[in-house]
Amino acid sequence: MSKFELLAPAGDAIKLKTAINFGADAVYFAGKKWGLRAFSDNFEKDELVENIQYAHAAGKKAYITVNIQAHNSDFEGLSEYLVSLEKAEADAIIVSDAGILSLAREVVPGLPVHISTQASASNKYAVKFWADAGASRVILARELSIDEIAEIHAYVPKVELEAFVHGAMCISYSGRCLLSNYLVGRDSNRGACAQCCRWEYTITEKSRGGEQYEIQQDERGTYILNSKDLCLIEHLDKLAGAGVVSFKIEGRMKSEYYVANVVNTYRRAIDLLEKGAKKFKPDKDWVKELAKCSHRNFTTGFILGASDKENLESSLPIATSEFMAVVLEGRNREGFVLIEQRNRFEVGDKLEVLSPNSAHNKTIKVGKMKTEKGDEVLDALLVQQRILLKTKLDLRPMDILRKKLV
Repeated sequence: MSKFELLAPAGDAIKLKTAINFGADAVYFAGKKWGLRAFSDNFEKDELVENIQYAHAAGKKAYITVNIQAHNSDFEGLSEYLVSLEKAEADAIIVSDAGILSLAREVVPGLPVHISTQASASNKYAVKFWADAGASRVILARELSIDEIAEIHAYVPKVELEAFVHGAMCISYSGRCLLSNYLVGRDSNRGACAQCCRWEYTITEKSRGGEQYEIQQDERGTYILNSKDLCLIEHLDKLAGAGVVSFKIEGRMKSEYYVANVVNTYRRAIDLLEKGAKKFKPDKDWVKELAKCSHRNFTTGFILGASDKENLESSLPIATSEFMAVVLEGRNREGFVLIEQRNRFEVGDKLEVLSPNSAHNKTIKVGKMKTEKGDEVLDALLVQQRILLKTKLDLRPMDILRKKLV
């Protein structure tokens, strides 16, 4: 059993299976209500049961997010929902609201509770409070340094500590934002965030006759509220040394390609960490690998302390590679693999493999392609077209093919 947990987002069933295939130890996802990603596909009640069972069959854990900041009306039907999660054998629920925690302790006392980062647990006394209230794990506020995490662990050593290590950062404290509420009437703390912090803004000083501040901007405007993306892959040993046992990836609304690429890369890093902190030597290719999927420029956030505060971003998401196709079936006797197209590519293009197996980062020069009926394909331009691609590589279902952009 792993000493450290790699926890991955699962916005839908495909992403859940992708996360598990590429090496996640646990996945977190939500039902149609009470989770903070209302615009992710999420899961109906029967789908929750099915996918919890899928995770368990693979030897993985499934955590269900019930982490909204609840109003009175949000409690209608919640007791029954919590009971259904316990019957489905969810490994834990993730909550941020004290009222929801209190209800859970009453109606499902045997169901483990993890405290969401939305609770802004940023000190040892808060973590102890949540533990005394019945939580077995606390997902720490993103605003903590390594030294602060270590102090928390020393004070409450029996409480599991989880920390975000990769993905989008919120400009507000631990995600507690009201921009969306005020600008578009969508409650960000009840799962309906419009991500107003990612919009384009300009700043004008009215008392000086409309004078514009000289702040960094590009042709689209300035992104004064737009945070860089968190990336702590090179510092996992420091987090582990401070007492973190679960490394969490953000991204329930990201693509299956994002999930595959990020989980695959962190899996390799954590496997190295499992051998001991002294043997953990960051690989310069890890960050290059993570840059192959959509991201903003990376930051280490707050973990290194006050010297690392260059968190604002000045551009839209970027990537060095593009998702071209996913493998549906491995090689047949004729040497063809069945793939499903995601973006356009053609004969002569060079595709790179994303895989948890030995084919990872190997390349294919696209040669012979055909439809399942045997018709020749020279240009894969039809959305989600199923294509037979000839290759000598041992590709497996759920492997991904991508194309370098730079």
